[in-house]
Amino acid sequence: MAGVPPLPPPVLALLLGALLGLCGLPLPWSVLSIFPLSGVLAYAASARTTEGVPGRLFWSGVGYFTVHLWWLTAFLGKLFSFPPAGVLAFALFILEGLFLAVMAYPLARLVRSPVARVWALAGGWVVLEWTRFLGPLSFPWPTLGYTLLPTPAIQIADLGGVLLGSVLVAGTAAALAGAWLGGWNLDKQGRGRPVVLAAVCWAAALAYGLTRTAGEGPVQPMLVLRTDFDSFGRAVGSLTAGEQLQVQREASARRSPGEILVWSETALTAPATEAVLPEFPGPGISGLGVPPTQTEKEQNTVVAIDAGGQITARNRKAKLVPFGEYFVLYDSILRPAYGLIENIIGFRLPAVEPARSIAPLILNGVQYGAYICYDSVFPWVARSLTRQGAQLLVNPSNDGWYDGWGVQQHFMMGRVRAIENRRWLVRSVNKGVAGAVNDLGQAVHVISSGETTQALSVRPLLLSGRTLFNRLGDWPALLLALGMIGYGVRVDRREGR
Repeated sequence: MAGVPPLPPPVLALLLGALLGLCGLPLPWSVLSIFPLSGVLAYAASARTTEGVPGRLFWSGVGYFTVHLWWLTAFLGKLFSFPPAGVLAFALFILEGLFLAVMAYPLARLVRSPVARVWALAGGWVVLEWTRFLGPLSFPWPTLGYTLLPTPAIQIADLGGVLLGSVLVAGTAAALAGAWLGGWNLDKQGRGRPVVLAAVCWAAALAYGLTRTAGEGPVQPMLVLRTDFDSFGRAVGSLTAGEQLQVQREASARRSPGEILVWSETALTAPATEAVLPEFPGPGISGLGVPPTQTEKEQNTVVAIDAGGQITARNRKAKLVPFGEYFVLYDSILRPAYGLIENIIGFRLPAVEPARSIAPLILNGVQYGAYICYDSVFPWVARSLTRQGAQLLVNPSNDGWYDGWGVQQHFMMGRVRAIENRRWLVRSVNKGVAGAVNDLGQAVHVISSGETTQALSVRPLLLSGRTLFNRLGDWPALLLALGMIGYGVRVDRREGR
């Protein structure tokens, strides 16, 4: 419009990122994320200076993460009993924007053409998503591939994991952005080929998804619980372990003969030396919190318990929640700062010992791939367990710390583990979504709300076999992501001639 000044680049980039966040999980139109992503890539790539590319991507990243992870502000406000404390979440949003900027800077120097930069940034975006699965501070929210969940295309996750979905989304966005920057002259220097190739890839992905059928195997009857305990009350001790145990035992009394009982994360508490848990109505699987000792850190475990209460197998939590179970420099220079936080929130920050290795839990001859809460958003955990023979995935969890989108995102991200490995998933949870998900990632029978503890009988199938993702992991997706960067280099050289 004449007379209306253009938006400053940071503001426009921020708005494009926010729009991308509004097309993420758990929204049913998340597949539309390719369009705002194409805008983010095109706007960043068209910056007049090399420094402008990472600058624009930084602001888009801040907008993206702010919208997608807004629920963290409510969590922090509740944690500190002071709603304005939610502003602390912006440190994470800014940090994630910085990661995007750091990724973009060398790529912007590597290639100069805007169209070439679009492809380089798209490939770099996927590689950056992969790095979010690594290290003690790993936090894989959000990942573009999950936006395919409302469509049959998500089934390609059994070929290359959720990151293969990210390649499809990012590659399509790059093709659209490149065509837009080229003035939609699709015949010029073959610029129409990426758009056509993206359309072919989408057709293939949808066809693949529509032709997948659920696996067949023996039924394993199970009973799961959805408890409604106050996680903050549990942490400060106002809700005792005995009170929780009584509620869970009463809810479990409706179990039918032959059902394996599943309780949620840290539903039980016992020392590491305890080998028998007579209070648990076995056989079943339960989360078990192990208090710290003078020589050992606190442990967050999942155990298999037979009908006599004997613990037959256990796993520790493989991935600890950054600044929830793992605190950087807790025992050194940051100890005073953590002490101040502990005084404010009223309980000691846990220092949890992570797993050194994980293996399926064997109970009554069945191999259960059991992993705990946060583990469910890391594809390698479920993949490792199924590679070792797990016939069924079991995820004791606790979503009582946060509300809203965070609860739904956690459950939806976990559903993709069932697709990647073609296994049923059973989930017992505190204040989240409990139930069963089939090997197509479809919620078969779940409960997601209620103010009392509820029990739900589910009938998952025991499956075997290995998917391509189970064999190769993220390598196909990573090679394709690097291929996008390489294509950007090729385009840059071609346009430089």
